[in-house]
Amino acid sequence: MKLSQFKFKLPDELIAQYPSPNRDECRLMVVDARTGEISHHIFKDVLDFFDEGDVMVFNDTKVFPARLYGNKEKTGATIEVFLLRELNEEHKLWDVLVEPARKIRIGNKLYFGEDDSMVAEVIDNTTSRGRTLRFLYDGDHDEFKETLYSLGETPLPEYITRKAEEDDAERYQCIYAAKEGAVMAPAAGLHFSRELMKRLEIKGVERGFLTLHSGRGNYKDIDVEDLTKHRMDSEEMYVEDDLVEIVNKAKDNGHRICAVGTSVMRALESSVCMNGRLMTYGGWTNKFIFPHYDFTVADAMISNFHLPYSTMLMMVAAFGGYKLIMQAYEEAVKEGYGFGAYGDAMLILR
Repeated sequence: MKLSQFKFKLPDELIAQYPSPNRDECRLMVVDARTGEISHHIFKDVLDFFDEGDVMVFNDTKVFPARLYGNKEKTGATIEVFLLRELNEEHKLWDVLVEPARKIRIGNKLYFGEDDSMVAEVIDNTTSRGRTLRFLYDGDHDEFKETLYSLGETPLPEYITRKAEEDDAERYQCIYAAKEGAVMAPAAGLHFSRELMKRLEIKGVERGFLTLHSGRGNYKDIDVEDLTKHRMDSEEMYVEDDLVEIVNKAKDNGHRICAVGTSVMRALESSVCMNGRLMTYGGWTNKFIFPHYDFTVADAMISNFHLPYSTMLMMVAAFGGYKLIMQAYEEAVKEGYGFGAYGDAMLILR
């Protein structure tokens, strides 16, 4: 497969800038890969496509307020700092991206907050945009994190062109988010309300959770035409015993396994042993899934509508079939579906 095969015309007005008023009332396109049928619904209708004993697997990662704005010492230039991950708790070292990168050198200090309550020093250049910052703070770690996060804002994707607002702290977060570490929300999970989760439970649809801390690599431009030469950034993930038991038992009994989002699908496919059964795993994955990939665990998938050339679109096309998914995307544009993290959803059945 070639990068150019994932180009389609997406009008800017279809990139959702705000979420739907109610989580479970966005639009839902259902694509049946077995028959090629495409149908249109409301998201809470997803309940109708699952039966007692089926399993939905969710990503319980929690997004933290990763985007900060600071001022460079002496010049006062505004610098955007995007926190990626904490490297060392004791020394308060963080892996970050900075913009504009050309203005930042090793040894520079950055000041954050109206009263410069937080100071950081650049101690390493890792890439053209990446840096390692050491935050200079005398309090304990919990107090430091609380102060740091109070200065940050919700890290909305760059295709959402407005600034983050107060409501985004809640809406760009799944209701079951529990384990902090993501800078990108698992968007398919944003559509699940407490009411819908309860209705699924009453129907007997089981739920399981894994953790994959979604990073900025999902937005990184692919700069090669031959997709076999692209390398994904690694993301930290955990699949625990309880999920392994739930999924393997359901598969043994012939029930459907639904991956809620591309991050869940990547984690499941990174945790499969040779006999096709799910196994426990803790570590990192850089698995890149694109057509024609042979899936092992899930036979249903919920995903948002993704932007052209994105790795998420490539995974969805691998799962639903390239030709059918590109046809579905063409119909989504025609019907005015919302794209991106705050957009509408697709359910693919196999």
